[in-house]
Amino acid sequence: MKNKKKYIALGTLALGTTIAIASAQVKSRNDVIEHLDVKKYMGKWYEIARVENKFEKGLYNVTAEYQLQKNGTIRVQDSGYSQKKNKREQAIGKTKFTSKESNGGLKVSFFGPFYSAYNIVQLDENYKYALIFGKNSKYLWILSREKNVPSNIKQKYLNYASDNGYDTTKLVWN
Repeated sequence: MKNKKKYIALGTLALGTTIAIASAQVKSRNDVIEHLDVKKYMGKWYEIARVENKFEKGLYNVTAEYQLQKNGTIRVQDSGYSQKKNKREQAIGKTKFTSKESNGGLKVSFFGPFYSAYNIVQLDENYKYALIFGKNSKYLWILSREKNVPSNIKQKYLNYASDNGYDTTKLVWN
């Protein structure tokens, strides 16, 4: 009888965990932009907003600089100001394409062989503003080549994120 209760409890826990993970998944996580001009995407981007995550917690004025390497990978240097430490912090990572080099499906790593999704889901034709989705609704970034984003672009990206399962009230604005 004890074993039966134990299996029921474990089954309930597993089902609950599965439901929680599934509900956190982004509806269109594979809906990346179809055509990405990698060379145009390279350079400095300002983080306008993000869903807070453990890697950037407490950082402000965050920037990301992308540099195409000879081997086809992309070097990324993220930096942000930590008020707690009263200094800028930086992390160097690498980005690879998940499949076709012509679309916005990428993965990024700041920790050796461990990669996480970096999906460019919105990008204006001039490569000035980008909306990035991660592997689930806990990862989102709004990026810009400038320190500000026009209100119409901001609203477009917020609506798109909301329509795809993101709680935009959780965004941290830089």
